[in-house]
Amino acid sequence: MTTGVHFIAGERVSGKDGFQARNPEDGSDLKPFFPEVNLEQVNTAVQKAQEIHDQRLLFPKEIRIKLLESIASHLESALPEIQTRGVQETGLPAGRFEAEMGRTCQQLRQFAATIGTGAFSEAVLQSSDPDRQPIPRPDLRRRMIPLGPVAVFGASNFPLAFGVAGGDTASALAAGCPVIVKGHPAHPGVSELVAAAISTAVSETGLPGGVFSMLHGESHQAGAWLPEHPRISAVGFTGSKAGGMALWKLATQRDCPIPVFAEMGSTNPVFIFPEALSERSEAIAEGLAGSVLLGVGQFCTSPGLLVIEKSSQSELFKEQLAAHLLKNPAGTMLHFGIHQAYQEGLLLQSQKSDVELIGQGPSGDSPCSAQSGLLVTSASRFLEDGSLQEENFGPSTLLVECEDADQMKSVANALEGQLTATIHATERELSGNMDLVHRLEDKVGRIVLNGFPTGVEVGEAMQHGGPWPATTDSRWTSVGMTALERFQRPVCWQGFSESLLPDDLSINSSNPHRLDSEWHMGGSA
Repeated sequence: MTTGVHFIAGERVSGKDGFQARNPEDGSDLKPFFPEVNLEQVNTAVQKAQEIHDQRLLFPKEIRIKLLESIASHLESALPEIQTRGVQETGLPAGRFEAEMGRTCQQLRQFAATIGTGAFSEAVLQSSDPDRQPIPRPDLRRRMIPLGPVAVFGASNFPLAFGVAGGDTASALAAGCPVIVKGHPAHPGVSELVAAAISTAVSETGLPGGVFSMLHGESHQAGAWLPEHPRISAVGFTGSKAGGMALWKLATQRDCPIPVFAEMGSTNPVFIFPEALSERSEAIAEGLAGSVLLGVGQFCTSPGLLVIEKSSQSELFKEQLAAHLLKNPAGTMLHFGIHQAYQEGLLLQSQKSDVELIGQGPSGDSPCSAQSGLLVTSASRFLEDGSLQEENFGPSTLLVECEDADQMKSVANALEGQLTATIHATERELSGNMDLVHRLEDKVGRIVLNGFPTGVEVGEAMQHGGPWPATTDSRWTSVGMTALERFQRPVCWQGFSESLLPDDLSINSSNPHRLDSEWHMGGSA
């Protein structure tokens, strides 16, 4: 049951009436009111989180494993209530919440299993050499430690998988960092229910409440207090470029700047070569339409840019794509703000010179219904107008027609950083155009061959991130097991006796470690 409270260090904290969620299907207000967080509450949450870090309570991997597994179990138990409230707040179907819950709990348990191996301690031990000339070598032991309290901003488009218990929260806890989440105001009820499950798991694990807090707020100020707080050590964010850059500026302008790991906008270009088009034009058109429409286009990996060589076959493809893309009824977008931005973006694009709106899909009855759209322009126009690269978050895509393969490569060269790029080509075509692959490798975090970019596997090899403006730092991923590396830093211990060292820096450590350039796998957790 949602009651309209913050979760601050294990306590349910009410406040003055602030805002309500709105049902995007009918525009109705949803009870209860949720309080707007104040500075005192932010300070309390951060202070309690800092105490957890100072006491090293999340450093033992066994504690983190128990916590992550407990969170997953309590979330699964809460699914029926989360599902009911989530459908009301987002317009998403019930099945979507079941799927997201599966992914969310899967990644929590994957993180638990991963840290159980001890590998992410990355311990490196170098023995002393008192006889080395001209100066002796000291005993050196290096490991990764948690950064400290992490602020996480829940995303609107994935209420569970990128929300309060999503990838940023899971990876920060896995790294050993206490977390303060700013819930997304579009689905505060879901945020509260998820926070309740996490808070119960924290208590069940025997940890103080400061391990986790969740705060409500829809004002810009509510979002600014966390990155500005001197005890916050890092920020995790998934959302718009404007939102991510605002947080990045606040965090980097502090007396002590901190990293902001923001996943922002991406048009996820798709390059389609002639032979592939000749072989399977209909299949590519159908697959792309499904990818654009998935989740009403509210996926950060939605293909918003298609690049194709102009030909008679491409004209047929354009017709096939329009037929698949524009036949589906309008879907309901997640909230009124995202719907307004999409409508305005589509209108702005269609009014640009030499950009043609081929068509739009059927309209819908809900106030947040979003019609699909297909726009077409030339490569020369695309290369002249950098604004055509801007993401329009929703169920539309821009088809860029090129005169030849060289012009396709010019388009690739002009691209800003992206999360993904996709290539549809035969093996013969691709072998003759590896320079395009190499160019895209410099521009994106993931390259997809003969597939579609929507759908991000949670695994060890996944890279969900890319050069700016896709993210603020392309060296990291926000999805997959290595996401926890964002919230760690290395520390070297020099000259300590074995008896004073933590377990993962001991010669007899149960964790994998490298001792004098030789790997030792250690024992089990």
